[in-house]
Amino acid sequence: MGIFQMPDALANKIAAGEVVERPASVVKELIENSIDANSSWIKVEVEEAGLQKIKVIDNGNGMTEADAEKAFLRHATSKIQDETDLFRVNTLGFRGEALASIAAVSRMSIKTSEGDSAAAWLSIEGGVVKDRAKSDARKGTEIVVEDLFFNTPARLKYMKTIHTELGHITDLLNRLALSHASIRFEVVHNGKPLFNTAGTGDMLQVISQVYGMSVARKMLPVKHETLDFSIDGYIAKPEVTRASRNYMSTIVNGRYIKSMQLTQAIVRGYHTLLPIGRSPIVVLAIEMDPVLVDVNVHPTKLEVRFSKDKALFTAVEETIHAAFRNASLIPQMEQKQPEQTKPSVQNTMTFDEPRQESAPWNDGQQVNEDTPKIGKKQWLDHEKQEFPPLSENHHTPNQPYHESVGRSVRNTDTPPDNSGEEQRVPPMYPIGQLHGTYILAQNENGFYMIDQHAAQERIKFERFRKKLGQTENELQELLIPLTFDFSKQESIFIDHHMQEFEKVGLFFEPFGNQTYIIRSHPNWFPKGFEEEIIREMIDQIMQNEKVDVEEIREDAAALMSCKRSIKANHHLNQEDMFRLLEDLRKAYDPFTCPHGRPVIIHFSSYELEKMFKRVM
Repeated sequence: MGIFQMPDALANKIAAGEVVERPASVVKELIENSIDANSSWIKVEVEEAGLQKIKVIDNGNGMTEADAEKAFLRHATSKIQDETDLFRVNTLGFRGEALASIAAVSRMSIKTSEGDSAAAWLSIEGGVVKDRAKSDARKGTEIVVEDLFFNTPARLKYMKTIHTELGHITDLLNRLALSHASIRFEVVHNGKPLFNTAGTGDMLQVISQVYGMSVARKMLPVKHETLDFSIDGYIAKPEVTRASRNYMSTIVNGRYIKSMQLTQAIVRGYHTLLPIGRSPIVVLAIEMDPVLVDVNVHPTKLEVRFSKDKALFTAVEETIHAAFRNASLIPQMEQKQPEQTKPSVQNTMTFDEPRQESAPWNDGQQVNEDTPKIGKKQWLDHEKQEFPPLSENHHTPNQPYHESVGRSVRNTDTPPDNSGEEQRVPPMYPIGQLHGTYILAQNENGFYMIDQHAAQERIKFERFRKKLGQTENELQELLIPLTFDFSKQESIFIDHHMQEFEKVGLFFEPFGNQTYIIRSHPNWFPKGFEEEIIREMIDQIMQNEKVDVEEIREDAAALMSCKRSIKANHHLNQEDMFRLLEDLRKAYDPFTCPHGRPVIIHFSSYELEKMFKRVM
């Protein structure tokens, strides 16, 4: 078969396969164009989750009639003039593929005006202009996309249910609203309001509209600037978690992106404050010189590449960690208020498949023009507690990070500064024990329950971590060698990575078929846990082809602290309980055990009075 050049119509359909995956892809491209046009108001109307109709209206700059004709040509753009512009992209769209790709697989119309002359109206079907006319001169652009994939029926069979496709659209709009809090969004599905934002520029207000007021009240502000990066946003207290990592939104120069490395940096910032298998709700807006980020990596523009990635990830991790350093993270029990309104459309829908790429979106609540505009100070003040000052012997300045073995590690020698107005852990006075498991305590701020095992686990973990971190990487000879039996695959892997193991002090000697012995190990290995640590090192190298010694030491400290802490159904006298509570107050991270389970629960005096109807 000879080589020939594809017709434009066929090339556009192929490009549409990359850009237009589902109705949400169309909504994304059209809204990004509206944002780039400096719109302050964007309305989205969809029918049958966008498969039947998508309409996007904005009050942006609009276009002339001549530009409107050119906009649907492939690779037509107003945002990139030459090759150097690719390295300084300041707009969400720039490839010039979106309108041409959407028009190639739909019936589409556009009405646009710069406001000083009649609007241009075009009708396009399958990428071909079918009709044109003049219209009213309202400044801005209105685009209607109907019968998506009408000429590519094979694509339609890959579409999911209406609820699923609408879920992708709503999740996308949540991200865009969080990324652009100064833009007022209105979303309508089948004629019914679905999602509105006020466009006041207050990110916390948008968070309340997306995730609900109860979540917004438990968000902490974060802000940090370096020579290269500016980080701003909100992070949820550790008590607010979800099973999916998709509740973490990272925004770079106004663009919502997906980055596994950024997600990992956020989780590292929480460290042991998160329960195993749980993830936080986080919205981080990062600003940087466009030269430092390459957005031309993927047609959907969700993936980017950073030129100073390690510095960025370290800054994100430390920014989150710093936000927790002087915050009180004790969960406070609150009475659930009965629902006063019917559940919105988001809360009544179910999905027939697991959603891997987007965050579940039924945490949101419908907000209209009558929604009270509550400022961030009121939300944060609701969480603020005043505790009596601690004695002087508890006043120790904060400790900075230090670099060790290529990762950021906390200095755990001293607790954070507890001398401020808001104490992280107030003095608590034990009054008894429940089921031999929970310490009951009180002070003038209310009633506390403390998990005695989790509390001592945290205390011992920090002591063991400090001890293991101070040990040099010298080898300890064993009187009786350790023996390991491996599978054939593991044996081949160990033989191939002998040098990596030797770098961390493990010297495997073959001892028969798929059996190895170890005659020495690093002397920081805690007695009785040698085999678990060696197995973990093997797993790390198999997964990452390297060993993170600091992580191994932390895992060893967590294992030791768990096995050597008091268990449930263990009686403590008054002196034991008081000493445990005082030791807990001195801990660096006293709010969770090393595995992220909460240590302390607080019932405020007000909540107790409400429970007993002393106040209404």
